[in-house]
Amino acid sequence: MKHILVNGLRLEYRDIPALETDKPTLLMLHEGLGCVAMWRDFPQQIAAATGCRVIVWSRAGYGHSESYPEARTPRYMHREALEALPALLAELGIEKPVLLGHSDGGSIALIFAGAFPDRVRGVVVMAPHEFVEAETLAGILQAKTAWTATDWSQKLARYHADAGRVFSDWNDTWLSADFRDWNIEAYLPNIRCPVLAMQGEDDEYATMRQIDVIGDQIAGAALLKLPDCGHSPQKDQTEAVLAAVSRFVAAL
Repeated sequence: MKHILVNGLRLEYRDIPALETDKPTLLMLHEGLGCVAMWRDFPQQIAAATGCRVIVWSRAGYGHSESYPEARTPRYMHREALEALPALLAELGIEKPVLLGHSDGGSIALIFAGAFPDRVRGVVVMAPHEFVEAETLAGILQAKTAWTATDWSQKLARYHADAGRVFSDWNDTWLSADFRDWNIEAYLPNIRCPVLAMQGEDDEYATMRQIDVIGDQIAGAALLKLPDCGHSPQKDQTEAVLAAVSRFVAAL
């Protein structure tokens, strides 16, 4: 594990060297309860499948990255996309990466690509959110019940320095009244790079509308709808995801 100072915060990251020359750097963005360690060996699998340099990092407050001192707001994904991610890329000296994001990480990738269309080479998103659905809120409400009724808190504590804050920041923000109107669709038509959007047909946090909107609003976007797959395609359909990402990068 390496560490880097981004906007005054010490963040953890891993940097997997490229296996092939002339390949883009692939930057991975984790989901709302994720971090570097929770990707497990998927970054290494992506690196082997694509030949790319792969960087995976824990956003502020996740894993063992330093937290923001202030409370989270409904624009927390905008903050990551418009402030933290550009600063991270500058510190690492990376230009025009391929962004691969899961769930919240996918939403952050889309915001960045729409706000800075000339600064990204490609975007791959798995189970991203562009707006709030009743199905999403129901899934998050169930997660709140599971948090208090099971040993989930102990399990999450294996990966995060402050698992309680990680969970409450995610759960409380999504269930707040102020978050009901959260929507990032305005960024989608501005995205000019190739886009691949994947979603499981059994996603417990969203309907297929989430990636259908990407297909409708981003010219040339490719959609992959995965059977027997929930909210984490990289876990439920690993081989299909690796193959799709490999084809996507090769086409670039």
